Amino acid sequence: MLDVQKDMPDVAIPIDRVGVRSVRMPLCVRDRANEKQSTVAEVDLTVDLPSSFKGTHMSRFVEALENWEGRISYRAVRDLLASIRERLEARSAQVTFRFPYSIRKKAPVSGAMGVMSYDCVLTGVLDERLKPEFTMEITVPVMTVCPCSKAISDEGAHSQRTLIHMTLLTDGFSWMEDFIELAESSGSSPVYTTLKREDEKYVTEHAFANPCFVEDVVRNVAKRLKEHPHLRGFQVQVESMESIHNHNATASIAYNFS
Repeated sequence: MLDVQKDMPDVAIPIDRVGVRSVRMPLCVRDRANEKQSTVAEVDLTVDLPSSFKGTHMSRFVEALENWEGRISYRAVRDLLASIRERLEARSAQVTFRFPYSIRKKAPVSGAMGVMSYDCVLTGVLDERLKPEFTMEITVPVMTVCPCSKAISDEGAHSQRTLIHMTLLTDGFSWMEDFIELAESSGSSPVYTTLKREDEKYVTEHAFANPCFVEDVVRNVAKRLKEHPHLRGFQVQVESMESIHNHNATASIAYNFS
């Protein structure tokens, strides 16, 4: 059958990435508490395209995903990337998984249980060197109390929810829980799904005893990430949803170990 994709394009310019985006599929990820958990991911699959080809074969991306085991591990993702490279006859292949990761979390005093959900992204790239590179992204909410507001006020201080977004260049396996706990310990207080009155009292008092600027939070996270044994580099962006301003506050740090 005629293969139009292999025709010469009208404009002979190579394409960096071409493929399919937001393919929904069930996914199994490793879980520190229960060994594994099931979630639903949106998956992007792309390859490079040389200037001599008019188009790529979109159906082959989905076929590779359908034949894949649907589990996040170094070997499994490497095998998926290798399959895409081979099927599409490409120099490099990239896969991105976007999914919620859930952790059952106890309230600090009552012990009431609640499920916290964290937005995660895992990206893998495989090129002709045949050594896959992985990037993990995790967004973690925390509470922050403004040190300036506390210092200048007779009573109270303004507080807000703050998002910590970590982009991690990994060099070996690490539990996502490790990075989540690292981030949660870097603000004024973690946040929780379920809180009884005694928990609210504790969280409020704990947060006000540990006020943090957005600058403090990003530095705290960066300091802890620098001590992690399985990272090649990272970028941390912190965004505070300011409660008394009509804008947000932000700070970021990038670091490469090489």
